[in-house]
Amino acid sequence: MLLDDASAEFHEFFERHYAELARLAHLLTGETDAADDLAADALVALWQQWDRLRQADHPLAYARGVVANMARGRIRSAVRERRRITLFWSRSPEKADGPDTAAVLDVRAALARLPYRKRACVVLRHALDLSEKETAAALGISVGTVKSQTSKGMAELQRLLGAHAAEDLVPGRRNR
Repeated sequence: MLLDDASAEFHEFFERHYAELARLAHLLTGETDAADDLAADALVALWQQWDRLRQADHPLAYARGVVANMARGRIRSAVRERRRITLFWSRSPEKADGPDTAAVLDVRAALARLPYRKRACVVLRHALDLSEKETAAALGISVGTVKSQTSKGMAELQRLLGAHAAEDLVPGRRNR
């Protein structure tokens, strides 16, 4: 294919998936401003490998994995920084932008308390409605790990939010 065809193909991929990738980054990091940056950085990384990726069976799964890995790196970096400057315990709660309700803020706070892998599995499975197989591909882990981490993550959310509130997060959920 010509370079222009590759550019047009990538542009279409970008337009179709940028918002979802930014949403994934936001749900994983809890940072609205960082979400756009992470999604853009992930897409830059994808563009650099587009000749190879565009021929892959599931470039979106790869893109989700890149976002998840970048989010994990950002989270780790933030934790190290907070520890160094001892602001970890004095951090004030995030202000809500837009139409967030108290329940949504509670869920976000509970998600932020989950370890990264559990949070990623819960977010990909229940917020983005990916199958276990798609979640495994995005995170580079086995389907069994997705099942166990999702189950443990949901149990922890039930503990943090209360059983009724956690069940309301995923009404009628099917395993796919």
